[in-house]
Amino acid sequence: MLFSMILTPKPNSALKTLLCGALALFFAMPAPAQGKSDDVLLEMQQAFKKGDKKRLAALLPQARGHVLEPWAAYWELRARLGETSAQEVQDFMTRYAGTYQEDRLRNDWLQLLGQRRDWTNFAAEHPNYRMSDDREVRCYALLVEHLKNPGLDARLADEVRKNWYAQKEADDGCTAAAERLVGSKNLTPLDVWKKARMATEANRPRAAREAVQIVAPEATGLVTDLNANPAKFLSTKYLALRNVRKEIITLALIKLATSDTDAAIEQLKGKWAPQLTAEERNWIWGVIGKQAAGRLSDAAPSYFANVTRDADLNDDLLGWKVRAALRQGQWPAVLEATRGMSEEGRADPTWAYWRARALLAGIPAAERALLDAGTPADAGAAPPRHKAEYQEARQLLESIASVHGFYEKLALEELGQRTTVPPKPPALTAAEKEAARQNAGLARALVAIRIGLRPEGVREWNYSTNLHTKGGMSDRDLLAAADLACQNEIWDRCINTSERTKSVIDLEQRFPMPYRDAVVKRSREINLDPAYVYGLIRQESRFIMDARSGVGASGLMQVMPATAKWTAKKIGLVSFTPDQITDRDTNIAIGTGYLKLVLDDFGGSMPLAAAAYNAGPGRPRNWRNGPTMEAAIWAENVPFAETRDYVKKVLSNTTSYAALLSGQPQSLKARLGTVGPKTGNGTGDNTDLP
Repeated sequence: MLFSMILTPKPNSALKTLLCGALALFFAMPAPAQGKSDDVLLEMQQAFKKGDKKRLAALLPQARGHVLEPWAAYWELRARLGETSAQEVQDFMTRYAGTYQEDRLRNDWLQLLGQRRDWTNFAAEHPNYRMSDDREVRCYALLVEHLKNPGLDARLADEVRKNWYAQKEADDGCTAAAERLVGSKNLTPLDVWKKARMATEANRPRAAREAVQIVAPEATGLVTDLNANPAKFLSTKYLALRNVRKEIITLALIKLATSDTDAAIEQLKGKWAPQLTAEERNWIWGVIGKQAAGRLSDAAPSYFANVTRDADLNDDLLGWKVRAALRQGQWPAVLEATRGMSEEGRADPTWAYWRARALLAGIPAAERALLDAGTPADAGAAPPRHKAEYQEARQLLESIASVHGFYEKLALEELGQRTTVPPKPPALTAAEKEAARQNAGLARALVAIRIGLRPEGVREWNYSTNLHTKGGMSDRDLLAAADLACQNEIWDRCINTSERTKSVIDLEQRFPMPYRDAVVKRSREINLDPAYVYGLIRQESRFIMDARSGVGASGLMQVMPATAKWTAKKIGLVSFTPDQITDRDTNIAIGTGYLKLVLDDFGGSMPLAAAAYNAGPGRPRNWRNGPTMEAAIWAENVPFAETRDYVKKVLSNTTSYAALLSGQPQSLKARLGTVGPKTGNGTGDNTDLP
């Protein structure tokens, strides 16, 4: 056994001291001495994934005394939580008081109590729940609150609605809370039908059926039928006189629109439009518009134009209306759509930025120049309407402008500034660094990551920095925790932790440059901007050397096996074998080599090359067709959510790295440029690119 420490119920401070002492001993011991006990933890993790309760029980005694004993004990008890006693759960929480595992088990226990409708014990335990990040548990808690005071409560209803809508799959907690609040008239039947619409569009039939079960249990069979074959379903129906039938037809048209917008339009314009309400028609047109916008169809704005009231759409549909309008330069439609968004939606930096741009686009250039110059309004230079629009645009831009992200940087440039390196915060004191080293949760996370339990280590690290105390760590504590991660070369935790600071920014910490000599040397050898390479690596792997994606991409630059083999030949790595892909220098050589080939193929366009690196070169070749536009507008219209987010983050990262590497103010807009169809003057596409 690695440690002689045996944890018995004791105050949290004592547990913390023992754990931190164990951590110091762990790092001081040679790897072979650690290995045997570590293997027990690794085997228990696999047994937990398989649900092997017997193996977990057999291995648990061997894990006693290990610094990660709380994980071993959690896996063993969690695997049989449904058959254990409340007393055993309480004993676990006492034994591991203050740990992530204690609160993780509390989360699981609260879910079970909610499923059992054991509201007395749920209400007694919930105040001790520190994470408060589980929507299902939150819905149970709101339901208990309502049961205690069953009157009308708009705040409670709004929170249940938000949590329920945000749940992708059907869950018991939010469904039960919604059902109860519908019964008490805190939520309306329309709230429920909207949930069913969103679930139907997202191809989540179970969630749609569970929603419909609340307001029209007799219609759940129809929901199954329409999801199976919406065209056939609609062909056999002719009347929608009652409210339930109208909503079922609405769901069928939404489902049809996701696979065949032309057929949905034909059905809607034919027999169904006169039978549906204006709100139902608006939602269907919104889905049709979204589907067309996702295909970059020029018809998308005309479909959205059939929506008679933007407020009938949710923020997701309105976001696609904005994207479609931006592609066509229809700034008034951008204003309409953002005006219809919720307060939360309008505050999102994406929509705040584009609303500001739309407001400014409506001001004649001469008047805009005078307003920018600060010409007094009483000089008659700008009508009062334009002054108000200008002021609203400025306020929106100022509310988001910073060096934090893509639209924040663009807002800075609209205000006449560029991305610079903010002043470095005061250096961490020895006491602040020591406090981070002595944090038991961070200590366990480092050990877990080191021995190969990265998912568990990441969860415990995030809990310790974000959730252990209400509101998370202070900015100084976050900087110290990030520094601890950096010193241990756990770069993803270094970055993510540093990004959470609010009042101070350590840009060097948020944008570290490990392997600098190798990255910069290789980039310059092949005429690549090192900032661009770093911006891409930061987004791809967060500098995790052995990172591996779900589709098989590996290493720092997340290269797919086939791409690695093809690129190795192109750049002259004649002795390359697949097992070399996680070697640092080989991965950098192949990743940068491929990026250079892609960048050249797209005429030096960083946004197009980033999209190609993420989604393959064929897709952005198609996405670039259409009108020539600002690359920011093009990026916002990328159909794939992952690639859309990727392109924006890579270019934002690149701008920050350029500021750090050069020490000079940097322009994101200059890196973005414009995107449009490939001109006939250049060479043809490199169709060999994988």
